[in-house]
Amino acid sequence: MLRRLIAGLLSISGPSLLTLVSVTAYADDTNHSTVLRPPAAFGDFHDDRPKVRRLIRAEDLPKPFATTSAQNFARIVPRPLGAWPQAPPGFVVQLVTSGLVNPRKIVTAPNGDLFFAESAANEIKVIRGIGSDGKAKMIAVFVDGLRRPFGIAFYPPGPQPQYIYIANTDSVVRLPYQNGDLRARGPAQTIVPDIPGGGRLAGGGHWTRDLAFTNNAKKMYVSVGSRTNDETQWMSRWIEKNRADILEYNPDGSGFRVYAAGLRNAVGIAFDPATGNLWASVNERDGLGDNLPPDYITRVAADGFYGWPWYYIGSNEDPRHRGEHPELAGKVIVPDVLIQPHSASLCMTFYDAQQFPPEYRGQIFASEHGSWNRAKRTGYKVIMVPVRNGKATGEYVDFLTGFVTLQGDVWGRPVGATVANDGSLIVTDDGSNSIWRISYLGEHRSN
Repeated sequence: MLRRLIAGLLSISGPSLLTLVSVTAYADDTNHSTVLRPPAAFGDFHDDRPKVRRLIRAEDLPKPFATTSAQNFARIVPRPLGAWPQAPPGFVVQLVTSGLVNPRKIVTAPNGDLFFAESAANEIKVIRGIGSDGKAKMIAVFVDGLRRPFGIAFYPPGPQPQYIYIANTDSVVRLPYQNGDLRARGPAQTIVPDIPGGGRLAGGGHWTRDLAFTNNAKKMYVSVGSRTNDETQWMSRWIEKNRADILEYNPDGSGFRVYAAGLRNAVGIAFDPATGNLWASVNERDGLGDNLPPDYITRVAADGFYGWPWYYIGSNEDPRHRGEHPELAGKVIVPDVLIQPHSASLCMTFYDAQQFPPEYRGQIFASEHGSWNRAKRTGYKVIMVPVRNGKATGEYVDFLTGFVTLQGDVWGRPVGATVANDGSLIVTDDGSNSIWRISYLGEHRSN
């Protein structure tokens, strides 16, 4: 296998080496048809390869404090020479642009432009066109002067939006928009002025706010993460009001209600275009050990309760809240897909195009930003979550890996994911401050 890999590399010369192929120190010929179950499924970055499959069930979870609670923050290093994200056979990974400032959420406009949030710079930027070399043809600042923007959505959904909605950390605003606009054509109008977390006392904690509209454009949903990791650690519980929730509004900001609760930090939300169901990608709590509790991706039930802070993954009581709410034990929804603990599952998108092979169509792609509360790193990759007839199978598959060096240093951290109009997958990476494009050419062309 190694000789064949070297021969393939020698057949490519010039700058196309890193543009047209994915090269990995872990490459092998295994199709990874075996599904890893715990304890192997918990694993770490050494086990990550495209097409590795994992299945974690609620009954697989260890007891709290089975291991100590680690502090293992990532050391971010420049991308090493020759390092490149790794995709399955047949896929090509290209660098769209680099040198950005904290690129986070990314969405595709109806006309094909790519809008992304540079949250630390308080800007939304737009990419117009990607060449055959994978490079962005034009990048423009669409709007600046925002407050840690993250969520972006076009309204109404469909081919002719009239507005672009942006979720700041403390508000939702909208700007007039028509297809092709590279600069905001008017000032921002505040739609929701009081997203929890913006005030001086109640601020802090998880700051990202994603937003999404129902397919019929009647409702808007905003995700708000918790202020704390464990409510007992901070002041009084009033600071968590309407946090760790998904909030529902009318598109004009009226009609507020809590749609679902107990989701510690639903960083990414998205509607399944096939069924209209709302899904969320959720960071669970820290402090209970290396393998507890899993992050998760799940359909979100109206008025559903997902446990935080008293329970996790069903009726598993957090020992830090023992005996506080026994009446909730049987009311906690078990999420659909459990992810390696502490992976920091962020943005998600449904693949609704045709370029990828059939087994990827209609499936979820989600970015795993990477762990800190684990002795051995997890996350730092993009996964694919199989969905059949609107329901997850429970397993997930490594899709884009290779962002961690053999020594455990980190050079890339996936955040956002969107499907471009040509069917490629676009991924933001705030570790290397880059944007990547993954497209399918067929195994005979990329290997």
